[in-house]
Amino acid sequence: MAGLFEPLSLAHGPAWKNRFMLAPLTNQQSHADGRLSDDEHRWLVKRATGGFGLTMTAAAHVQAVGQGFAGQLGIFDDAQLDGLTRLAAAIRAEGSVSSVQLHHAGNRSPAELVGTPVCPSDDPETGARGLTLDEVRRLRDDFIVAATRAESAGFDGVEVHGAHGYILTQFLSADTNRRDDIYGGDLDNRARLLVEIVDGIRSACRADFQIGLRLSPERFGLKLGEIRDVAGIFLRAAAVDYLDLSLWDVTKEAVEEEYQGRPLLDWFTDLPRGNVKLGAAGKIMSGADARAVIAAGCDFAVIGRGAILRHDFPARVRADPDYVSPPLPVTAQHLADEGLGTAFIGYMSGWPGFVATDDAD
Repeated sequence: MAGLFEPLSLAHGPAWKNRFMLAPLTNQQSHADGRLSDDEHRWLVKRATGGFGLTMTAAAHVQAVGQGFAGQLGIFDDAQLDGLTRLAAAIRAEGSVSSVQLHHAGNRSPAELVGTPVCPSDDPETGARGLTLDEVRRLRDDFIVAATRAESAGFDGVEVHGAHGYILTQFLSADTNRRDDIYGGDLDNRARLLVEIVDGIRSACRADFQIGLRLSPERFGLKLGEIRDVAGIFLRAAAVDYLDLSLWDVTKEAVEEEYQGRPLLDWFTDLPRGNVKLGAAGKIMSGADARAVIAAGCDFAVIGRGAILRHDFPARVRADPDYVSPPLPVTAQHLADEGLGTAFIGYMSGWPGFVATDDAD
């Protein structure tokens, strides 16, 4: 238990009071123009109150054309600063470190929200068009400007969303990135945009601004070996303060046959990482699960569904090392009591078996 509740010092920015990070969770609660809503404010501050060392927003899009879902938080316009500033101050008042996840959905942006979506190369399947070279550079700069906007709002840092098939993943994948310029071709070129974004944020923001990076090593045209190499690029350069691995299940083996025979997580915990911290997300639903992630070589545990079910997951684990999340399904009233607004409950009702159907109708 001691390991979970030791402070976590990073190369930049404030130490986290423990090893629990709130996962950046889609909740569809913000206003249509990307401004923070009272429901989303309440959801996040309640998790800070519940004891998370790092409280992270849902994915916040850095360009209007990068919106990935209805009700998404935005960080592409100064009009969104008031809500973000209020949120950062409230999270800090609860003793939690604050972060905004920076995001662009790329070809996963719904046309009904953005018009024609964009991605690295023309994509007939989704109707997305490939970005010009100038537009790639604008995308890079908009990620960096969004980070400075988060800094101005008072956040302690940002996390760059390079996972789950969104635009930075689309650049990393040779399936979706068929460019023939400096942002396409070999892995170094396909990772160039991500490297430039991180380096640009480090240069543009204050010295103690904290930078994280989320990667997922499978699906969406990704190759585990390549994502391991990408992780290595950032770990060796100490370009980020922490790496957040989204694994869907922290205990699973790799899908690719050549990497089977050991847990997927092991392919990253054995990488030299200096002072960069490593965390993982994926079905961490109990105190035992969280301890197992630390024992496997991670520095922190990323809590998603467990944090939806109980706002005070860390406090409950501290009080009871054998704490286990409530069994599913739960009632809509249970989720409302845990600080979820109507839109978020509606979204969770679309997850099979999560919300009791007789209560969600």
